[in-house]
Amino acid sequence: MNVPSKRIARETLGRTVKTGNVCKRCSRRYATSQVEQPAASINSTDEIARARRYCMDMLRKSDTPSSLLLPYIPSHARDAYIALRAFNIEVARTADTTSTPTIGAMRLQFQRDAVSKALAGQPPKQPIAMLLAKAAEDIAGKSEGRGKWSKSWFMRIIDTREKYLSNPPYPSMSSLESYAENTYSTLLYLTLQSLPMASLTADHVASHIGKATGIAAVLRGLPLLAFPGPPNKHSNQGQFAGDVGATRQGAVMLPLDIMADAGVREEDVLRNGTNAHGLRDAVFTVATRANDHLITARQMLQNVRAGQAEDHEYEHQDEEEHVYLPTKGSKAETQAQEVDRAFGVFMPAVSTQLWLDRLEKADFDVFSPKLRVTDWRLPWKAFWAYNRRTL
Repeated sequence: MNVPSKRIARETLGRTVKTGNVCKRCSRRYATSQVEQPAASINSTDEIARARRYCMDMLRKSDTPSSLLLPYIPSHARDAYIALRAFNIEVARTADTTSTPTIGAMRLQFQRDAVSKALAGQPPKQPIAMLLAKAAEDIAGKSEGRGKWSKSWFMRIIDTREKYLSNPPYPSMSSLESYAENTYSTLLYLTLQSLPMASLTADHVASHIGKATGIAAVLRGLPLLAFPGPPNKHSNQGQFAGDVGATRQGAVMLPLDIMADAGVREEDVLRNGTNAHGLRDAVFTVATRANDHLITARQMLQNVRAGQAEDHEYEHQDEEEHVYLPTKGSKAETQAQEVDRAFGVFMPAVSTQLWLDRLEKADFDVFSPKLRVTDWRLPWKAFWAYNRRTL
């Protein structure tokens, strides 16, 4: 993971100008002029291009659907999208690439520091941090200094991942939804900010889509947690990256209340896999909740376009990050215009729905190998959904 970062650092150092036998006065003048010359920015642009390629490679290998959905993000926000998705992969798979929760926590602390420096415009020589810094600068410029990423949302994602490093069980379905809200929904909030967009309606739709995606990610990761393979093995067909914890011991990450209702025992799953008593019933219940969130998101979009009021309140609307003040001197968008402009950010709903549909066809056998590859229909389904603005 760190090799490309070191290579960038070495290549940067390799461009250091050797003054050789130049006299001290000329050397001092030349060194000063280097600080002021645009050559530094040219090198920076070259580094950003390498960072972008590095992050895109991460998406193609570890989060294929996100790479396929990139064209539906506005061109000016694509660097932000790529950086955010690469950041999500890096943070999410920390558990899978560390031997103990303690080491995982140390790596996540590095991610906190890297994000803080990136948002301050002083990123470390690490590809993801460099692209995050570039995207943050683009957001500020696009919104004439009024827009920016919420640092607290980055920290929320990292803190939540750290909480689940050792694979503690979800006590209830609501706790699983909170996990999805604090990771996948929050990732969508940051993507909306990169447009830039400050819309409570768009945030509300994104919240439901993120919860659906997060719940589906936990289901998809269940076989990997129950029967973990050797560390550092990643499929290039990954759909929801990195939901594997920092333990090589088996764990069944279904909500405890759902397992109790279905009569599922963890030791039975670890012994018998898909044939464990009640497992398919439990998976069905959890998958149904994910599907319900997608249905709610679709209904919200229909209501907004029809000029109707939302049929339920947004439970996170009073959080500080979701409180938006009116923008002076500019014409306010209607809710319908807001969701239309944000539609590309909602596209993960398409890949999530495809996976849930395949899970249903597999009779909710979450261990089916067919669920471990990206659906070949995704590019066509995404094109159809985006052009018709339907999820």
